[in-house]
Amino acid sequence: MEYPLTVRDFLDRAVTVYGERTAVVDEPDQPAAPFGTDGRITYAELGRLARAQAANLEAMGVPVGGRVAVVSHNSARLLTSFFGVSGWGRVLVPINFRLSVPEVKYIVEHSGAEVLMVDPELKHLIDEVPSKRSYVLGQDDDELWGGDGEPTDWEGDESATATINYTSGTTARPKGVQMTHRNLWLNAAVFGWQASVSDRDVYLHTLPMFHANGWGMPFAATAVGAEHIVLRKVDGAEILRRVEKHGVTYLCAAPAVVQAALDGAKDWDGEVPGRDRVRIIVAGAPPPTRTIERVREELGWEFIQIYGLTETAPLLTMSRMRAEWDDVEPAEQARLLGRAGAPAVGVRVKIDESGEVLAQSNHNLAAYWENPEATAQAQEGNWFHTGDGGSIEDGYLTIADRKKDVIISGGENVSSIEVEDVLISHPAVREAAVIGVPDEKWGELVTALVVREGEVTEEELIAHARESLAGYKCPKKIEFRDELARTATGKLQKFKLRQPYWEGHDRQVN
Repeated sequence: MEYPLTVRDFLDRAVTVYGERTAVVDEPDQPAAPFGTDGRITYAELGRLARAQAANLEAMGVPVGGRVAVVSHNSARLLTSFFGVSGWGRVLVPINFRLSVPEVKYIVEHSGAEVLMVDPELKHLIDEVPSKRSYVLGQDDDELWGGDGEPTDWEGDESATATINYTSGTTARPKGVQMTHRNLWLNAAVFGWQASVSDRDVYLHTLPMFHANGWGMPFAATAVGAEHIVLRKVDGAEILRRVEKHGVTYLCAAPAVVQAALDGAKDWDGEVPGRDRVRIIVAGAPPPTRTIERVREELGWEFIQIYGLTETAPLLTMSRMRAEWDDVEPAEQARLLGRAGAPAVGVRVKIDESGEVLAQSNHNLAAYWENPEATAQAQEGNWFHTGDGGSIEDGYLTIADRKKDVIISGGENVSSIEVEDVLISHPAVREAAVIGVPDEKWGELVTALVVREGEVTEEELIAHARESLAGYKCPKKIEFRDELARTATGKLQKFKLRQPYWEGHDRQVN
């Protein structure tokens, strides 16, 4: 016998087993009143609100398969919508709240969303982004979650699209990644299992929920009755305060969030909260080895790294401490943890002849929404083509670089990530981005853009790099910046950093 795997399974179990337990503690500091009584919602209430939302969408005439877009910071209302929309067969389109009006408009139009829900801080989108029906979260709650209506039961189809998640658009128009119920279900189950998520956990939402559906943790944490703590805006000191106040046990974070927590710890009075209790799951970019060491030493948190993409739901690999490394020196442990990791259960990874990382899993996207050409290209040969370059040793994947971010200088390939790791190991360097800029002699010149947190000169940094790197890999030029362009999820936007140097060139390689 077989039954369809759908995201509502996670909510149904939580309501049945943990109905009276607190499900969500909403963000207290927001433009709208927190959701629920004193910002707290039990799993029974979460189930009731999700059913009401589904019933109201049905009453609006939004059919099964209809798209519902939401532009919101982290909130209990957004968390509820993962179930209230997708749980009864409609398709949630979570949109990055940092996007410009034209970008949001493009996604709403491209996805064909019939309903647009926006954060109170983004009310201007109601007038600027056309939609059949538009609502402001917190202001129009009666229309979205009011009443006692019961939605028509949905039999469930695990091959149906549950969400469309638009890529960050770092190189071109964002593509809509179609995730099925089966994709999301299996990602959440495997990720939750390998990250040891249990009903004793308290999860802090530092990761934007719109990003790859919060990596699947809204589903995984709900399934086991874990408590969700909503954080609207990232602040290092506030992360530590929430860890202390709510007994947080784990969080997911981009490298920029890791740095924020480390910064917050510098001014923390007393022992940093969560030592030997919190585990932090990091992805988005390979963190420097020194950062991993600092997380383990200064915060006392367990460091876990995963690798994946929006198109893979995202889990492909995980790097976590194992028994064989217990007697290894901490610096070597950090180096081992800095690898992207071993394939998760049910995932196959290989490197093709060009050095690109390819993956097969039950988490991979069904398709790009209304983009068959891009779909065929990404899924060529029944493998998902990640666009990342890497290598595999002893079963562990190491990411060398985005293929397009490999610098070819004097005919030699240079991994910008490798150079960045060495630069950031200098105590006076806070951030570094290494790019190739056009050069008549070398083709591309290895150039580092650096944010300092101490005194260091260009000459000193180049000398520091020469201690660890071959001469051709060392930066030939270093520019100091106040900040580096990043996406909402903490990824360096190297296309923006490169752009001024390549103006007037037909190609972004030389």
